[in-house]
Amino acid sequence: MHVVIRIGGSVVASPVNTKLISEYIDLLERLQELGHKIVVVIGGGSLAREFIQYARGIGLKEVEQDEAAISVSRLIAQLFMLKLSDTGIGMIPTSLEDLRRKVERGKIIVMGGLKPGMTTDTVAAMAAEQIKADLLVKATDQEGIYTSDPRTNKNAKRIDKLSFDDLTRLFEHNKHRAGMHQIIDPEAVRILRTGRTRTIVVSGFKPENVLLAIEGKEIGTVIE
Repeated sequence: MHVVIRIGGSVVASPVNTKLISEYIDLLERLQELGHKIVVVIGGGSLAREFIQYARGIGLKEVEQDEAAISVSRLIAQLFMLKLSDTGIGMIPTSLEDLRRKVERGKIIVMGGLKPGMTTDTVAAMAAEQIKADLLVKATDQEGIYTSDPRTNKNAKRIDKLSFDDLTRLFEHNKHRAGMHQIIDPEAVRILRTGRTRTIVVSGFKPENVLLAIEGKEIGTVIE
């Protein structure tokens, strides 16, 4: 199975959680042993947001602030890649063309952001389209997608299954906007909906949740 795993910066980089990163490394190597082709996309989390503030503080433009955040996400991805050693591809892809070339080599690929104005959600969606992934698993700081933000509404209910059209309507109803801490950003939803890439959103604080999603167990929110 070709799988893209999107690991949120809110999970492994807010702050950087070395124990959890090591657990993910073990998971990725196990998935490779099981014969899966794996692409991992890492977010920069609060560390990236800190660097955006630093860049803003010295008067850099928004596009340059984004560049700083991308560099942070790639630095976290590099930690993964160095720990993977021979099971990883070695160099982090910095473009979709680079990803396409590397995926043919059959090793685990880890990447961060690609270019300003593009979230790592969108990178993961584009990567899934590029490699014709069977599944995208998003490991985030929530148990799935909810009827409203569970961090502010204790009555929010987790949704077990959604279509991409349902997801779009849900976000519009709740007035989500680009730049908000949204479970999947609108551009990523559009790409996934076009490619019909099956997507499962799980809590990333337990790496085994990703394995359960790949194995087809009932977990998180399934979007298809």
